[in-house]
Amino acid sequence: MDSPVDTLQQFVAQRPQVQRWLVAYSGGLDSTVLLHCLARLKLTQPLLAIHVHHNLSPRADSWQAHCRATCAALGITFHTANVQLTDTGKGLEDAARTARYRVFKQLLQAGDGLLLAHHRDDQAETLLLRLLRGSGPKGLAAMPEQRPLGRGNLYRPWLGLERAQLLQLAQQWGIDWVEDESNLSQDFDRNYLRHQVMPALQQRWPGFSQRWQQSARLCGQYDALAEQVAAQDLQLAEPRPERCGASLDLPAVKALDPFRRGNLLRHWVASLGLEMPEQVHLQEIETQLINAAEPDVAEVRWGRLALRCYRQRLYAIPQWREPAPAPRAWSGAEPVHWGCWQLSLQPVNAGGFSIPAAGFTLARRQPGERCQPSWRNHSQTLKKLLQEVGLEPWLRDQVPILRASGSDAIVAVGDLWVCRDALVEQGPGYRLQWCYRPRDATADHSGPYPGE
Repeated sequence: MDSPVDTLQQFVAQRPQVQRWLVAYSGGLDSTVLLHCLARLKLTQPLLAIHVHHNLSPRADSWQAHCRATCAALGITFHTANVQLTDTGKGLEDAARTARYRVFKQLLQAGDGLLLAHHRDDQAETLLLRLLRGSGPKGLAAMPEQRPLGRGNLYRPWLGLERAQLLQLAQQWGIDWVEDESNLSQDFDRNYLRHQVMPALQQRWPGFSQRWQQSARLCGQYDALAEQVAAQDLQLAEPRPERCGASLDLPAVKALDPFRRGNLLRHWVASLGLEMPEQVHLQEIETQLINAAEPDVAEVRWGRLALRCYRQRLYAIPQWREPAPAPRAWSGAEPVHWGCWQLSLQPVNAGGFSIPAAGFTLARRQPGERCQPSWRNHSQTLKKLLQEVGLEPWLRDQVPILRASGSDAIVAVGDLWVCRDALVEQGPGYRLQWCYRPRDATADHSGPYPGE
């Protein structure tokens, strides 16, 4: 059986492309042994230890100080981050993990590799937890040995080792580590499994965690095959980016059987960087969008995402985080945020409008409001015109209406058209650019929404 040091040395040597190694260092047994092993390897790449202070334990400050002192003694650069947890209803464990990984993603640069000290016992606990939650093959593949994270990659070199091997090495080297008292609390699901269930399983079926590791690998292989099929189905569904979100060809989605359709939708949503649908959401999609007589009036929501249908397309769109924007003045000289939209003027050689000396007023459309697009011979209500150009219904109360300041006459409706009276007949002018860009977009909001 390979030692933790030999396993780690071989793992690192097989990844010469990594330009900097980072290690998640909580101060507990597992991460402390990993840190000491890395120090003994004398890496040629820079090494950074990351400690996340979760503000959960009264001893957290002393753990932070211990980790800083250990890194100083080993000559390893130390970085610590204090986080505040937000419980979204999934419990403190999930909130702490979310906050922790947010820190990791912010720190990881291109070419970085983040090392975590998870081992085979952690893997067995993860697999059982996901089985209890009704996970499919993706979930039952448990923790992958490596995956992309932020601009770098996450690595788990010790998934084939038992915790007992790490404990033995720590005792042999006389390593000090911190003990989190919450690890004894069986109010947490993982701790209950660790203290009550896993010992009983080990007594009855010695070495079960190794066989479970094999099951996790098989589930991972099955999931990889399902991903290949989903990628092929996605191309057949003609994916395209939208003004706000993304869409698929609805008939192509409907042509698949329910299992394969769910496989496609999970793959699509994941490719957009958004939260994966659970089984209950897939069932709602089948009922409200796929098999419904009038799918255009329905909506299925989860996380920060909503699925809707319109004109034979299936849309993934953000749930609005702001009300429809209020009117405001705008000079047009600089881009401006208007609600969750960014507006700017783009110079064009023809078909544009001029900038009035007094600037513009931005506002929403009003009931019964009319205008005459440059391509029509008479005016029509904005309601009818927006239907005519095929603007998605959920955007019709968000479209910016541009007027010259002090006038009720409409200059332009979003980037959809310029009104006839405002059109520059010959020569250059401007067109309005209208992009979704919410103010609260953060670096970890990767996804289909421009600007996020």
